[in-house]
Amino acid sequence: MKSMQPYMLDEKPPVSDIGVSDSYQEIKFRVFDLTLEYLDQQGVEGEAMPVAALQDEIARAIAVVLMSRGIALNMRERAQLIEDVQNEIVGFGPLEPLLKDPSVDDVIVNGPANIFVERHGELEPVQTRFRDTTHLMNVIQRIVSPIGRRVDEGTPYVDGRLPDGSRVNVIIPPVALDGPILSIRKFKHIPLTGEDLVRNKTMTQEVLKYLSGAVREKQNMLICGGTGSGKTTLLNVMSSYIGAKERLVTIEDAAELQLQQSHVVRLETRPASPDGATDVTARELLRNALRMRPDRIILGEVRSSEAIEMLQAMGTGHDGSMATLHANAPRDALERLEMLIGLHGFSADLQAVRRFIAGAVDVVVHTARLSDGKRKVVSVCEVVGMEGPTYSLREIFTDGELEKKRVL
Repeated sequence: MKSMQPYMLDEKPPVSDIGVSDSYQEIKFRVFDLTLEYLDQQGVEGEAMPVAALQDEIARAIAVVLMSRGIALNMRERAQLIEDVQNEIVGFGPLEPLLKDPSVDDVIVNGPANIFVERHGELEPVQTRFRDTTHLMNVIQRIVSPIGRRVDEGTPYVDGRLPDGSRVNVIIPPVALDGPILSIRKFKHIPLTGEDLVRNKTMTQEVLKYLSGAVREKQNMLICGGTGSGKTTLLNVMSSYIGAKERLVTIEDAAELQLQQSHVVRLETRPASPDGATDVTARELLRNALRMRPDRIILGEVRSSEAIEMLQAMGTGHDGSMATLHANAPRDALERLEMLIGLHGFSADLQAVRRFIAGAVDVVVHTARLSDGKRKVVSVCEVVGMEGPTYSLREIFTDGELEKKRVL
């Protein structure tokens, strides 16, 4: 190993600041570089080792580095350093503690020194940071590599699902003008229940009773709302009220649903890859799903031409099917379906399209993210049919309160 001058910590940071102070960060990255050098000299083949064994080797290497370089750390700092360097080598670097924190729902990285997390519906900055853009890009490549993806100037964005179920989105220069952007929506391994949504005031007990009853009665349900309003969470909860004997087919861009029934077929779309593999769209999967004898089809999100097949499934014997859609109100959701159908070759006049939609969708649920970050079911409407040229909607609940079934 090359001879180097001892590197001493002149003023150790307070214990409460360990992991975020500039002096600690400087030591961490220096020890990280020296640890990699030592492991290489010792012939440690990390890729061929179990993670636990590699972590032990890393801890031993750090002990050698600290002793040989005269780096003085107290026990708390030493333990933190070992964990951080292990995370750099076998984990996702400085993001690892955030991903392990059960209070964190989303991790958002806007460049190497601008990181946020979402807790309880609210974004907050954290002191976690990367050494530089190269460090951030190395971690990004480590994140996307296990899912068979790559991100570079030729393919500057990636959207996918991590092995643990978390959703990840990456976008880098040149299309991201201010540096690499990384977003991770953590996967909840214990799915929420309807009672959980009542307890956290996402919906009232009356709304839960109505919606769970609609699922059991095989009403076709469309859940609409804005980004991050809780649509997928509600879809997952509603799916839990489907009978155990039914055959279900789920179709998602990135698998998030956690259906507990035994007879579930999970399908996931696939984008085209640089190595020549063609894309597999939700529309193609829906067409195939209809040949699989499903009792119900659950579509993670209606985005494009799959709207036609989804509505046909709802209207032709697959009662109780469900989907989500980006829209700001129940009527907006139906009108968005009109637009998607019209854009993708459904040759019929507007009135025929509206009758097609009104005959397929039974219930529209609108979710919203409130100003305090909380998610809430703000409206539930039944699609009665057509009244002249427009949809006839009966509002059952608004803002979680029972309405007098007024027709809109």
